[in-house]
Amino acid sequence: MKGNIHSLESFGTVDGPGIRFVAFLQGCPLRCKFCHNPDTWDFGKKQKEYTPEELYQEMLKYKRFFGPNGGVTVTGGEPLVQREFVKEYFKLCKENNVHTAVDTSGYIFDEKVKEVLEYTDLVLLDIKCIDEKVYKDLTNVELENTLKFLDYLKEIKKDVWLRHVVVPTITDDNELLEKLADYLVPYKEIIKKIEVLPYHTLGKFKYDELGMDYPLKDIEPLDPKRLEEVKNIFIKKGFKL
Repeated sequence: MKGNIHSLESFGTVDGPGIRFVAFLQGCPLRCKFCHNPDTWDFGKKQKEYTPEELYQEMLKYKRFFGPNGGVTVTGGEPLVQREFVKEYFKLCKENNVHTAVDTSGYIFDEKVKEVLEYTDLVLLDIKCIDEKVYKDLTNVELENTLKFLDYLKEIKKDVWLRHVVVPTITDDNELLEKLADYLVPYKEIIKKIEVLPYHTLGKFKYDELGMDYPLKDIEPLDPKRLEEVKNIFIKKGFKL
């Protein structure tokens, strides 16, 4: 078995606690308008291939830098497109006491994903929007599976960092943000923190390089003052940010 790996980051600091060895996996069924990694979408595009053991051995080169809180993260793309590979990689990590995290949209949810979660310490769950119509327009897929995924994480009491990108004119809407905060209240037990992520245009150059039209070219990055206002919506509901 080999995983199709887009790229590796040996000193990740934003994809889970502590210092992380981050594997960006190739392939994603979503087409998020604000995606800054469109080069990871096509699963058929072969990048570098690793067996789970080879990726684990690569990670070991950096393990001494993890400290007490670090570990490994798989992201993408959508890493659960390659769920069998992730399971075997995480299994090796857990056999050797390495903390594991998966950054996912929750769109892919089946019995094989449940097997991956047996070896997962933390889920970084991206909920793009709580409104079904807005979600579909923003991602080109349905919201339903993501919410089922969250329900299952609550059922098995799996730690979650909830991520939400705030995009001006689309998800930067007080009604939508309040609705999301209210929806998440019953999941407080597992949601260890919420990461409110401001929309930015740093990935636009990739669209230019790939000859792709950038869908949100007329939208400016989120204002920092507005970001603080959005954070307060979730803080008032009792969430840690």
